Amino acid sequence: MMPKLNPRQMNRMMKQLGMSETKIDADEVLIRLRDGSEIKISDPQVSKIKFQGQETFTITGNTEESEGEKKQEVSDEDIKLVVEQTNASENEAREALISSSGDIAKAILEIEKRK
Repeated sequence: MMPKLNPRQMNRMMKQLGMSETKIDADEVLIRLRDGSEIKISDPQVSKIKFQGQETFTITGNTEESEGEKKQEVSDEDIKLVVEQTNASENEAREALISSSGDIAKAILEIEKRK
């Protein structure tokens, strides 16, 4: 169990440990994830803490997650193969490959179903 410390004592202890805390006046925090989705934090309370040469950010607020557009690259060879097998346009082949997560067989089947 931690004893109750007033903010003044806490700040003094942090200084003795070489820690510093800075409040950041932010309107919104946006975190972009590698999969293309985003986490948006509105009305945030942001603190930056420095300790032993490292900076750590603490963020609290109202969160909202969005899927975002996932970016996926498909190779020209895959597009060419799908075009040859289906007689579809390159754009149709690219779209089918993206929607099938790069799976050539699924892309071909998807195009064939459309015909």
